[in-house]
Amino acid sequence: MAERRGPRRAVRRPAPGLIAGRTAACALSLAVLGVSGFAWYTNEQLNGVSRSHALDQARKNAPKHLDSSVNILLIGLDSRKNMDGTDLPKEFVQDELHAGSSEIGGYNTNSLIVLHIPPSGKAQAVSIPRDDWVQTYNADGTEGKMHKVKEAYGYAKDAAEEKLRAKGVKGADLEQQSREAGRSATIQTVQKLLDIPIDHFAEVNLIGFYDIAKALEPIPVCLNKAVDDPIVSRVTDSKGNVIKPGGGTGLKLPAGVSQLNAADALSFVRQRHNLTNGDLDRTHRQQAFIASVEYKLKQQGVLGDLGKMQDLLNVVKKDVVIDDQWQILDFAQQAPNLTGGNVEFNTLPIDKFATIGGQEVNQVDPAKLRRIVKQLFGQPLDADPAATPATPAPTPTPAATEAPAADATVDVLNGSSVTGAAGDESKALVALGYRAGKVDTADTHPRTTTVKYGAGAQDAGRQIAAHYGVNATASSALAPGHVQVTLGADHTATTTPAGTGSEPAGPAPSATLQMQGPPVKAGGVPCVD
Repeated sequence: MAERRGPRRAVRRPAPGLIAGRTAACALSLAVLGVSGFAWYTNEQLNGVSRSHALDQARKNAPKHLDSSVNILLIGLDSRKNMDGTDLPKEFVQDELHAGSSEIGGYNTNSLIVLHIPPSGKAQAVSIPRDDWVQTYNADGTEGKMHKVKEAYGYAKDAAEEKLRAKGVKGADLEQQSREAGRSATIQTVQKLLDIPIDHFAEVNLIGFYDIAKALEPIPVCLNKAVDDPIVSRVTDSKGNVIKPGGGTGLKLPAGVSQLNAADALSFVRQRHNLTNGDLDRTHRQQAFIASVEYKLKQQGVLGDLGKMQDLLNVVKKDVVIDDQWQILDFAQQAPNLTGGNVEFNTLPIDKFATIGGQEVNQVDPAKLRRIVKQLFGQPLDADPAATPATPAPTPTPAATEAPAADATVDVLNGSSVTGAAGDESKALVALGYRAGKVDTADTHPRTTTVKYGAGAQDAGRQIAAHYGVNATASSALAPGHVQVTLGADHTATTTPAGTGSEPAGPAPSATLQMQGPPVKAGGVPCVD
């Protein structure tokens, strides 16, 4: 952004600057449950919830609904500011989060979850990874620039703030009005990206998550394996340049079920270091946390306890912003679809990791994402003629199609989260002319797919590496004539459309769709990494 000052959160900070948003979606979904469960109480009790007009512009350009389903965008805001723009308490940011000062940070929407509530049946929720490189849209609906999806809010807020200051707007009014621009830009960016209408939205920031978790602690979570995420101090030189980035949450938990207080809950959903797939694993943590909270609400009868619900409502009033047309009493009729395990969480897939303009980003295929979402939500693939055609993602052209497959035996190891991927890839490589070798699970889980070759297999190694869009490396540990492919976190399975033409595809089981890892299902305390 050479032409103007970028948003205050432009600098990539491994831990402190990325905390709030990863926790916020959990609180947000929790708040939605709390508000809907309290709808039977009195409408007057909801007067204190902040309302927003940010959906006005998005509704003008939204695709049409083909049924009575409802799409809710849950926004987790990476901000260490209160609603009026004042800093969060120093002791909270520093002592509870070990996250530096309240002045650090900005306005990334590091958690974006679309909750789809159908007329009947299971609700579906999809998370959009925060670093997806997408076309953003401005608050007025015009096309913006390519940015990470999380940055649409901050860029729009900064642009609005500059104009508002020129008009003499300041203080809390400046903060509130510029945030409205950020919300509008975020809603429209997501709506365009997925080609679905956003009917309602809710937003919460860092303090909101903490307050809600505090009201409900202890909260059960489950881990597949023990975690140890020690805090590492950030080191700078005399000029303030970062020599060694800080990181870590201080979280240390055993495998199995643990009961978390609010502080540990924050650590659980914001950890990204010492996780195999970093941010993507953290997204699954968020989803599992939401499912666990929903389970606790039901098991303990919180939704039917006036006193407990009053405490939760008081938190919701203070920390959550919802759109001005959300009729809570109407929404309460759909609330049963959000309880009893009737929600499944998925993470939309990325194509590969990349570096653009010095930033680490996720490259995605918007057409593929739209197709996946429409299938998952049970919508026709061509529901909107104005939408971008849902064409399959391009498949890299293997070098083996330009020349006969070089003589080699290919071993395929699965280090990805896609079940059965090694066997599928082995068959695909055999179809290209290579010999099938070992098919197994990898001991490591690399971020990207790797290709190594033994003596005499250089040509095959390079051909196969070109197929995956990576570089091949020699390895003396491999048998002569062998190539080893280790599928990494960037590997995704092949998607088979559930429907064609203008007929509705019907809700497609997420297991048949290309997602970033397995779904997280509500109805209990799901275990995750």
